[in-house]
Amino acid sequence: MALPFIAAAQDEKPKKEWKPETFLETDQLPDETYYLPAPPKESSIAFTSDVLRYEWGKLQRSTERGEQAVRDADWTMQYMMSYFASAFGMEITKEELPETYELLKKTMGVGNNSVRKGKRKYKRTRPFAFFNESTPVPEDEKNRKRNDDSYPSGHTGRGWICALMLTELNPERQNEILKAGYEYCESRVIVGYHYQSDVDAARVASSAAFARLHADKEFRKQLKKAKKELKEKGIGEE
Repeated sequence: MALPFIAAAQDEKPKKEWKPETFLETDQLPDETYYLPAPPKESSIAFTSDVLRYEWGKLQRSTERGEQAVRDADWTMQYMMSYFASAFGMEITKEELPETYELLKKTMGVGNNSVRKGKRKYKRTRPFAFFNESTPVPEDEKNRKRNDDSYPSGHTGRGWICALMLTELNPERQNEILKAGYEYCESRVIVGYHYQSDVDAARVASSAAFARLHADKEFRKQLKKAKKELKEKGIGEE
């Protein structure tokens, strides 16, 4: 039986879907519902694993890692560039590195689009809503769809594809960048907005989208501009 507050949410007028700036629209990307499994059923061992990871996440909330997870709820360009600055070796701003900024902005739009078909098809209830519990990011609890937006994770789609792109731009910092990207994605489990399987699926989906992205002419053109710009700063190679 659906929880009462979930049923009430279903009566709300649906919000207009946000469309990011992007190189590729959803229908141009690999269909994650074709090659990824459906989210785990509640009677499965896989769901039990998801629940255990959800409980693990709650234990982190009173720690410094939990505080970081709350900050990571921000998925804006400004936050993402600040978040990855240490791992990348410098902060990328629109003023200082406009071509690189444009590349990353549209690449993260691809990451966002990479998980949309899964969200539309599976309409998985978010863990905090399923368990009728609060989160350490209460201001997002009403803004995020409680009952149909969990699988795969949109934050992960953006965060992981950003890490992949930054790694290509600065391979000398690959380990640091990928570690930061991985932890950004795991933050969604800690704050209770996604199950581990939501995050894992989104990493695969955004990786597939990143591979597809390299076949796009506009992307390759912008990538070349960004590499040239960064080379002038002593980062990467053209």
